[in-house]
Amino acid sequence: MSDNNHYTPPKVWTWEKGSGGKFANINRPVAGPTHEAELSVGKHDFQLYSLATPNGVKATVMFEELLELGHKGAEYDAWPINIGEGEQFSSGYVAINPNSKIPVMVDYSTANPTRVFESGSILLYLAEKFGEFLPGDHGARTEAMNWLFWQMGSAPYLGGGFGHFYAYAPEKMQYPIDRFTMEVKRQLDVLDRRLAESQYLAGGEYSIADIATWPWYGALALGRLYDAGEFLQVQEYENVQRWAQEIDARAAVQRGRMVNRVWGEPHEQLRERHDASDFERRTQDKLDAAD
Repeated sequence: MSDNNHYTPPKVWTWEKGSGGKFANINRPVAGPTHEAELSVGKHDFQLYSLATPNGVKATVMFEELLELGHKGAEYDAWPINIGEGEQFSSGYVAINPNSKIPVMVDYSTANPTRVFESGSILLYLAEKFGEFLPGDHGARTEAMNWLFWQMGSAPYLGGGFGHFYAYAPEKMQYPIDRFTMEVKRQLDVLDRRLAESQYLAGGEYSIADIATWPWYGALALGRLYDAGEFLQVQEYENVQRWAQEIDARAAVQRGRMVNRVWGEPHEQLRERHDASDFERRTQDKLDAAD
């Protein structure tokens, strides 16, 4: 244990606005809106408000996979939500997600518009609505749900735990980094053992369990998350590597990673998405720039 600082909690905690490291300006101990602002609404039944973080990528990959299968009804408008600027605390956003996290979706095809928040809920909603990426067999469906909820319960240890203290905290502290590194490596081992016995998490069929898990653990295995690949020795998890690379090669996944992405190279971004032709235009722009 190398930490020299000792902290004694007070009898009553009080909020210091400067605390929280990189994300101090968006974290607060109360819910509800901070300002009045309406959300944009496009022409499609599905309106998605998000950002290309791992949780946001789950939703956009799901939409793109449905479109890849030919479900025209899955066309959607994707609006970026700048969480660094607190857009998730607008009155319009809080009305559809009282938890003020991304992603959130509204389905206008129902008699009354249906709000869907939490990434796992969005995946399940779309899987059931379109009859895709959720096995019909009782056993396989249950296995898919097992791994979907495993991801929802496990990823906070990877993101809010390991990711925060390893990459974002104001100071490097050995105890929390050791604690969450141990847990993340255990999670990778859980995945590696499962993927040693089946192609995908639910078995032989690609499902919402993979779509939910890949943006977190696939990105980690591919060295795209927290610049922590070497630290975690992610190459040791050979079955996770195979799975991550296989999903990464899917065209719908590559498109889904671009949507609401506002960082990286310009050709990797599609800040707003309103039609399938947006990808065609972006591809053409890329070709034109290469000439």
